[in-house]
Amino acid sequence: MSKKRIIARIDVKNEFVIKGIHLEGLRKVGKPNEFAKKYYESGIDEIIFMDAVAAYYDRNSLSHIIEKACSDVFVPITVGGGIRNIENIQTALNSGADKVAINTQSVKDPSFITQASKVFGSQCIVSSVDAKCIGNRKWEVYVDNGREPTGINVIEWVKELELLGAGEIMLTSIDQEGTKKGFDLELNKAVNETVSIPVIASGGAGKASDITKLMIESNVDAAAVASLLHYDLSTISEVKSYLYAEKIKVRI
Repeated sequence: MSKKRIIARIDVKNEFVIKGIHLEGLRKVGKPNEFAKKYYESGIDEIIFMDAVAAYYDRNSLSHIIEKACSDVFVPITVGGGIRNIENIQTALNSGADKVAINTQSVKDPSFITQASKVFGSQCIVSSVDAKCIGNRKWEVYVDNGREPTGINVIEWVKELELLGAGEIMLTSIDQEGTKKGFDLELNKAVNETVSIPVIASGGAGKASDITKLMIESNVDAAAVASLLHYDLSTISEVKSYLYAEKIKVRI
């Protein structure tokens, strides 16, 4: 069994780290590079930077933040938000990112995932999926940072993304995001059983035991956490200790 990863998710709007509930009501909680450095020094496995307003401007404006982060942080960095073409991916990678997360553009043009994975390698391409529950074990894909419904079934979509060439799925539960009430276990389990590529669960971690429960019940590859760390509700070492105690392999 491969080691489970703990990933810090840092959503950025106009140079500040922001956090909301259900991807709405965003408020400033700090500076991205200070958070990234702190999490790196505390033992985080990876960091995801998401441009929260890229949907409005058709561009990802995190290049200088990534460049700065790369001088202090030596774990894999993923950048997402507003990635719409090959040039955007090249810019992100040139800034020092290891991977890009793509959501809206892949729904508009699924062939973009295939093209991107051919050019950069599938290990570089993370398909970001924002999921909202619409009934018993049914979830709908949302785009534009969780604002626009698409009518697409999440389970069908992740199957397609794997076939298109995505290397990982980052799965955000809009229902749980920012609530600190734990992950949508059914959603994560259903997606993880559908694809053979790694799944990163995002949305809902409020305490270390939420992540242990997620790993035991859904067996996803990674947990992306934000509020848990931003608000000092727990530490990376506490999260890893909990997992280690349950005999879940982590990078210590």
